[in-house]
Amino acid sequence: MCALMLAALLFGAASDATELMINQAVAIADALAHDKMDNVATNAAGIDLEATSLGKPAAKIANAAKDVLKASKIADVREAFGKLSEALVAYLDAQKRAPGVGLKVAVCPMVNKPWIQKEGPIHNPYYGSEMLGCGSFKK
Repeated sequence: MCALMLAALLFGAASDATELMINQAVAIADALAHDKMDNVATNAAGIDLEATSLGKPAAKIANAAKDVLKASKIADVREAFGKLSEALVAYLDAQKRAPGVGLKVAVCPMVNKPWIQKEGPIHNPYYGSEMLGCGSFKK
């Protein structure tokens, strides 16, 4: 009985950490899609913290979040964000988990990188206003 309660508690913590990472990644994608870096560092730091709390399965996410934090130019942030998004989507796939209600995984064909965004029109974080609508949702 205690083992079941512990497993439920741990799954709940993992679920909450994953949800926080997803929400922070969506915020980063939205800022980059609008050619801004508002709160990117704050959200990347949060992703690093949550990914670290999940341990080895999320290590690539934590490392990629650190790369986002190190970047200072928007082009470098976008490149680091591509690695972060790849790691996060791969983690979700490994956990057999969808991004969440109202969220979808999109892919930019120009850089062949995914990102998670709210449903609706494509808002490409890799090119921003230059090619805002470039991309498609994964099926």
